[in-house]
Amino acid sequence: MRYYLIAGEASGDLHGSNLMKGLQAEDPTAEFRFWGGGMMEAVGGTKVRDYKATAVMGATDVLRSLGKISRNLRDCKADILSWKPDVVILIDYPGFNMKIARFCHENGIRVFYYIAPKTWASREGRNRKLKAWVDRLFIVFPFEIPYFESRQIPFIYKGNPLVDAVDNHSYERPVEGKYIAILAGSRKGEISHTMPNAMQMADTLRALPEYADYQFIVAGAPARSEEDYAKYIAGRPFVKVLFGRTYDVLKFADAALINSGTASLEAALIGTPQVVCWSTSFITAFLAKYALRVLDHIKYISLGNLILDKLAFRELIQYDYTPTAAGEEIRRLIEDLPYRNRMQEDYAEIRARLGGTGASREVAKAMIEALNQL
Repeated sequence: MRYYLIAGEASGDLHGSNLMKGLQAEDPTAEFRFWGGGMMEAVGGTKVRDYKATAVMGATDVLRSLGKISRNLRDCKADILSWKPDVVILIDYPGFNMKIARFCHENGIRVFYYIAPKTWASREGRNRKLKAWVDRLFIVFPFEIPYFESRQIPFIYKGNPLVDAVDNHSYERPVEGKYIAILAGSRKGEISHTMPNAMQMADTLRALPEYADYQFIVAGAPARSEEDYAKYIAGRPFVKVLFGRTYDVLKFADAALINSGTASLEAALIGTPQVVCWSTSFITAFLAKYALRVLDHIKYISLGNLILDKLAFRELIQYDYTPTAAGEEIRRLIEDLPYRNRMQEDYAEIRARLGGTGASREVAKAMIEALNQL
């Protein structure tokens, strides 16, 4: 069968590649055409466009990129019609993919949505559209089960693919000596809001005798380049940026400062003591605060904390994210052994709730079964 996949960011590229491997294993005739990145490209098929050229995030980024988004939508729709896939598989990235879902539905093309839009956190009105435009919804978090059940939206849950991604990685220490990891996000806007405070924190910690020999390793995001970090690390020889080594950087770090996102859940599965930070523009922060106030069942911004419904690790949000607060929490993560041990216990529970290995192949099998039924 012919599978057309659309991923708009690094995590989508990862999950898309593993899903493609699962589809190949279950369907030897599988043909792929996709919007994604290098990991999907390594599996095979034809890459239409790299996600690095399409990704935008936040209200201000979207406003600045309306022309590019419109062109990408037009090109994507035309390419789908031309290729005539058996199914279009949308992977997260709802701002773009919900529009493609509607287009496919209106043109009689089957639509699967893998990694559901986070309507439990914002834009709950999308649930009506999911019911109308998506043939099968595939969710990846256990706390989504009661949510989508209560909204009477059919779904399929086969576990979380991050467990496989983390467990199947071959880990190698990225640098010698002790270090603290910094994951500043995957987009320029996230980096510009995360790195200044992170670097002030690094300066303060390095001035302490017990941290004088620590390095600070920034895990460079796949869509970014050295230039995106250069002005922040300039004059700081104890700070290094490494690309393509995120899991390695997390694995051997004494602690990590992580911009909220998939990386915080990856850190929990790997076992890295962490503090999450989130800071953005005033407009985006205002809209997010309003959304969370309306959806008062959302208590946390990090996936791991949402899975447990409690704070497994601390979240420093917007104005609470300061160099002092971040530094104090990093010190506690390193120096307070009981605190670290409690976090590891919570990490074990997060992993248990996500289910076992093999999620990507199980999802692929469920997709093929659904295609044979539709």
